[in-house]
Amino acid sequence: MADNKDQFKRELGLLDGTMLVVGSMIGSGIFIVSSDIARQVGSAGWLTMIWIISGLITMIAAISYGELSSMFPKAGGQYVYLREAYGKLIAFLYGWSFFAVIQTGTIAAVGVGFSKFAAYLFPPMSDENILFEIGNFKLNAAQIVSIITIFFLTYLNSRGVKKSKMMQTVLTIIKILSLFGLIIFGFLLAAKGDIWNANWSDMWTTKSFVKDSNSWLPISGVALISGISAAMVGSLFSSDAWVGVTFIAGEIKNPKRNVGLSLFLGTFIVTIIYVLTNLMYLAVIPFDEIATAKSDRVAVVASQYIFGDIGTYIIAIMIMISTFACNNGLIMAGARVYYTMANDGLFFKKAAILNASSVPAWALWAQCIWASALCLTGKYGDLLDFVIIIVLIFYILTIYGIFILRKSMPNIERPYKAFGYPFLPMFYIIVASAISIALLFTKTSTCGWGVLIMLIGIPIYYISKPKDE
Repeated sequence: MADNKDQFKRELGLLDGTMLVVGSMIGSGIFIVSSDIARQVGSAGWLTMIWIISGLITMIAAISYGELSSMFPKAGGQYVYLREAYGKLIAFLYGWSFFAVIQTGTIAAVGVGFSKFAAYLFPPMSDENILFEIGNFKLNAAQIVSIITIFFLTYLNSRGVKKSKMMQTVLTIIKILSLFGLIIFGFLLAAKGDIWNANWSDMWTTKSFVKDSNSWLPISGVALISGISAAMVGSLFSSDAWVGVTFIAGEIKNPKRNVGLSLFLGTFIVTIIYVLTNLMYLAVIPFDEIATAKSDRVAVVASQYIFGDIGTYIIAIMIMISTFACNNGLIMAGARVYYTMANDGLFFKKAAILNASSVPAWALWAQCIWASALCLTGKYGDLLDFVIIIVLIFYILTIYGIFILRKSMPNIERPYKAFGYPFLPMFYIIVASAISIALLFTKTSTCGWGVLIMLIGIPIYYISKPKDE
């Protein structure tokens, strides 16, 4: 198996790495979740602040990971960092959660997001088009379309990293330019109206939207903490997946420099885009309409205000490009974690084999099949809710691993050291821990399941680990 570890081809440069970070982060969330955030916190100031806070802590995490990526510039990324800091059990729990829910559940959700917006252009692709029904199980056209896209992108990635990286870079650049175009046209339109002033007239008054009565309820204290916690689930998910570039470090040129720089540049670009996009929403849409957008598709409402009836089709095409590029990045990166786990004897042995194109094809297809199965369950949204707590826990552990490795491996080469250490990494740990605790108290039913899924990995680890350990 050892020979396989040296067969990855370093074909990805700084631009490719940055575009992978941006492309993986920007999926469908920025076009949708602002509606739910608006309902939870009830004001323009807090809506904007939620996105700024999420962006800042994401950037702090990313630049902290830069130190780890420069120390261990190899395939597997976060899994490797956790293994080096804590040992194989913690690393396996991450890998188990990653395969069971985090990566595959996200791939499934993004795939269905693609098909839902494709239905704007071709209505038969809608999730309302039921193709087969037996008992409680319903198979709809959107699920089939999402599975087809996942299979296509998996096939493309199995043919080599060069083919998939070219598509990733081109689609991500189109995505960035499209979003900036939407932002610019939105602000040009806003110059003619007074919606912006109306939305900011009461910018810090917190309230929650009650759907049953279609009214707003003032909130403070525990209710406010609960609202902010619930609101941050959407913004943090939309700001997630940046870590994917660390998984493919074995294919990045000059990884000790380019992985960390890709993390910083990618998260910085996305944070700027997300904040500007939300300011654009506030410039063209009355706040109540942001909160009550049909199916939470706030970007569709904005596009209709900006471009008229054709706006629906413009935004549908944008989101299709966005979700397609997002899933390509997720699929490319995810398989490298299973490859590294397999080399540690903690995943199916075939996942450690690279094909003639120097990619872990078996791992890619295993990920594809499970993600497709999650598409069919129809519960991918719940799975994402379950997993936010796991994502935060492992981010906290990984960043605390910097402190552990500074003591346990003081002499290892560190071409880059975490910016602001120890203050910024510790600031992230404190903020992310506070969010995690708030989520456990306010969303116990979903987050509790997430923790349970993670803990199920403990007996699986002891059953599956090599007997000689």
